Formats: sequence, C-alpha cells, structure tokens
Amino acid sequence: MKLFGKYVFPLLYGLLIYFTIRLVHDVEIGSRFWERPAMLNTLEISLSVLVGYVGVAMNEWLFRYFEKRWPAGLSYGSVARELAIFAGANLLLINTIFTPMAALTDDGISWADVVDINLIPTLYATVYYGIARTNTWLRAYVNNKVQLEKLTNDQLETELKFLKAQYHPHFLFNALNTIYFQMDEDVPGAKKSTELLSSLLRYQLYDQQQQVPVLQELEYLENYILLQKIRASNKMKLNVKFDNQLADQLIYPLLLLPLVENAFKYIGGEYRIAIECKLENDMFVFSVYNDVPPNMKAPDNYSGIGLENLKRRLHLLYPDKHQLKTGRVDDHYVAQLELKL
Repeated sequence: MKLFGKYVFPLLYGLLIYFTIRLVHDVEIGSRFWERPAMLNTLEISLSVLVGYVGVAMNEWLFRYFEKRWPAGLSYGSVARELAIFAGANLLLINTIFTPMAALTDDGISWADVVDINLIPTLYATVYYGIARTNTWLRAYVNNKVQLEKLTNDQLETELKFLKAQYHPHFLFNALNTIYFQMDEDVPGAKKSTELLSSLLRYQLYDQQQQVPVLQELEYLENYILLQKIRASNKMKLNVKFDNQLADQLIYPLLLLPLVENAFKYIGGEYRIAIECKLENDMFVFSVYNDVPPNMKAPDNYSGIGLENLKRRLHLLYPDKHQLKTGRVDDHYVAQLELKL
C-alpha cells in the first residue's frame, strides 16, 4: 500500500489532471489531441506526471505542516484555513508548469485555457484534500467527544462529592442533636445512641462503594430508625416493612435516608410513621408515610438540605430512571421513590 501511494498514485493523479484538461479543451475547440504531434503529447504527459509526483509530495508535506502547526481539533475555521493554503499551493504548482506549457504549444494560451488549467486541478485538489484529511477529522471529532465526555463525568463526580460532603454534616447535626437531648435524662440511652451513630458513620465513611446491595442499605436504614426511636415520643406508632425479595440488587447509597429523616422531623398528629420497601415489577419502590400536626403550615412539598440533595443526586445517578413523589394529604405526608435498578 505504501508503494502504491508513493509511486503509482502520483502517476495516476498527474495523468487524471492532464487528460481531464485535454478532454475539456478538445471539446471546447472541436479537436482531437491524439492527432497532435506525438512528441508534443509526450512532453505534456511527462510534465503532467511531474506535476503528479511533485504535487503529492507537496501535499504530504502540507499535511505534516498542518498537524504540527495546528494540532487542535476539528473546526470550520481550521478546515477553511487549511483548504485555502492547500488550494493556493496547488494553484501555484499548476500555473508554474501548465501555464507556460499551454502558452508555448498549439496556438498559445486563451482565457478558456486559463479557466481549465486553474479550475480542474483545483477541483481535484479539493477532493484529494477531503479524502486525505477525513481520517484526521474523524480522529479529531472522536478526541473532542471523549474529552467532552471526560469533562462532563469529572464535573458530575465533583458535584456528587460536594453533595455528599454537604449531606454528611447535615445528618451529623441531627444525630448529635438527638444525643444532646438524652444526656441529662438518659445516659445509657445516650451511650446507645452514640454506638448507633458510630455504626452509621462507619458505613458512610468506610463501607460506601459506588453501588451497594439493597440489603446493606436497608440495614443502615434500620440503624438510623433505631437511633430516632430512642429520641421519639412513646406515643409514636412505627411500622416498618421490608420486602424479603430485596437482597443483592444494587443501589446507590444514602438515597433513602432523607425521606425517613423528614418523616421523623415533621411527625405530629397521631404520631404514625409507616415505612415500606418492596420490589414491584422490577421496580424498587420505597414509601414513607407520616402524620403531621393539624396546624402545620409547611408547603405541600416541604424541603431542606436533605431533600434537595436527594433530588439532585437522583437526577445525576438515575437520569430518566427514577420518580420521586412527595406531598401532603389532609393530616399526613407521603413520599414515594421509584427506581429502575
């Protein structure tokens, strides 16, 4: 293939330019080039072959120059600039050899000769440039897409890390607040709460993977519920139900806690909380129900750091694969999260 490109292709390229120009010229003036003197045709063909070899060598040098001078990616400006230089160099070569040849043969050079000599080789040079540079353009396009994808992933990863960093202090504040109220009245309970908090933090700091089994996340949630039960009023009615089918399915960690956390935070009225997690038609469904005080003025979609972070994390981790419904109905509040695992 290298031998073809080095020796055969320049020969064919030069002959193609010559015979195209000669054919168009003969059609214009109604002549036949094979009826011309053999020596004259041989001279013109030889010069055309020379144009082919010199032109291909020059074009390859230009391609190396473009790569060295403008190694950046694909753009309209860079293509236009390269093509202008490429066409200009080829026009200079063609006019250096073909114009004197046309002027010194037959009946001299005419405006039709000038048009043919400049237009036809320029068209072939443009096609040559497009074919030769297609691989470079494709490589630049792929590199640009990969770079854009990397930047996007880096940005999303940075944002997720920020959301986790923001969430941890929020959770820690609520847990420490629970322990604080126990210190004066229930020291053993405060110790137990501290142990549970230690277990929860250990999960957050050491046991987090990119995804974790659902069972592991539910165990973490159970420890959090135990921590909240220590602080909760004795009149609270808590019902927790986890589907036995949930075990090794993978889920991103710390997505369920904000919903449970809000249920304990806003509980009132009859002090009922119901937490259910199930697998339904290959969908992970997590529901939280809690009573709220009758005179509570919170909007239909109460929010806060935890819930806002949850919405953003769901958008980043489960794009088009999740549905979060939250809203108050009469004297209770319902939150339901559906995930396609």
